[in-house]
Amino acid sequence: MPQLIDLPTFSDSRGDLTVIEKVLPFDIKRVYYIYNVKETRGGHRHKKTIQALVCLNGSCDIVVTKGSDKSITTLTSPKQTFIVFPEDYHTMENFSEHAILMVISSEFFDADDYIDTPL
Repeated sequence: MPQLIDLPTFSDSRGDLTVIEKVLPFDIKRVYYIYNVKETRGGHRHKKTIQALVCLNGSCDIVVTKGSDKSITTLTSPKQTFIVFPEDYHTMENFSEHAILMVISSEFFDADDYIDTPL
């Protein structure tokens, strides 16, 4: 089941500082970001990878499908992360102009870890 987590954020007159530390349910092995998106991304689930999605700029929708259940979570703040578990078939859609989606992964890239069909 996907999970939305509020990240510890410290704000003062200088601005905001958000920390990703001791809040993820996994050790970090890979970080990448998606930007200049023209169409839907994702469209898969994993055998073992857990991912934390953070929209650093702009907004995007994370659509998770599990059987007949479908949920849409809109990420609009870098103060939150959305955790996607291996069984969560997910797509990333409706990216706003200048959106940047950072993905933090529990595993290194492995093409054999991807499953292209929903449960």
